[in-house]
Amino acid sequence: MRKITIIYILLIVLLLSACGSAKVPMHTNGHQMMDMKPASGEDTLSEWITPESMNPNQPVPISILIKDKNNKLIKNFETVSTKKMHLVVVSKDLSYFAHIHPALKEDGRFEITTKFPSSGDYKLIAEMTPVGASDYSIENHWVTVQGTPPEPVTLEPDKTLTKVIDGTKVTLSFDEKLTAKKNIDMNFTLHDAASNKPIKNLQPYLGTVGHAVAIDQEVKQFMHIHPLYPKGKGPKVVFMTYFPTKGVYKVWGQFNVNGHILTVPFVLNVE
Repeated sequence: MRKITIIYILLIVLLLSACGSAKVPMHTNGHQMMDMKPASGEDTLSEWITPESMNPNQPVPISILIKDKNNKLIKNFETVSTKKMHLVVVSKDLSYFAHIHPALKEDGRFEITTKFPSSGDYKLIAEMTPVGASDYSIENHWVTVQGTPPEPVTLEPDKTLTKVIDGTKVTLSFDEKLTAKKNIDMNFTLHDAASNKPIKNLQPYLGTVGHAVAIDQEVKQFMHIHPLYPKGKGPKVVFMTYFPTKGVYKVWGQFNVNGHILTVPFVLNVE
């Protein structure tokens, strides 16, 4: 078993050595670990339907059609992490983040209504797995919300990797130096902020102990990362990740703390 694991890791390293963007494993079994490979998005096409004019804090209906390479509509999708599609929405400066889930209609159309908090440009990143596909696909789309956008927030790497949000203290750590093009364990450790007691009763969020998303400063690299030990309860949640390029990244960890979905952002410098 140890030899097999080593072989998997070596193959993963070879696959990732030429990556521009990486898929990371959802679980630790060998088959899915081998899914760490470039997220090319070449197996699908997408059509996005949004209003011609969108205003801040107003409901915006969004429809998404996923098609195969022959432009034929795909209607059937696997359920992954309890959903048919995961949609991540970020502002251009990464100050805004949302992880939402469009509903799949009988005609194959994904639909959702959401709001954008302010004027400016937003990137919508959809992740889904067509039934029968060998891997999942990522499609993205930019939208512009009317009005004068606020001054962009400058991404500055956090000097300390501990934050207190909604009564929970979260510390982010890595098992080694944060370096590009390398498999690295990313660890979130959660404590009750008032008592400093470790949180050991995390509830499932979308079928697992937590989720993490990482996006680079240029909003080009995207990673949706699932924990190595999905049935864990805390206080430590471990993700194996891979940053494909050097630069500044923003990472959001999401956890179910007593029925409340806690979203914790960190800004990192990857060397």
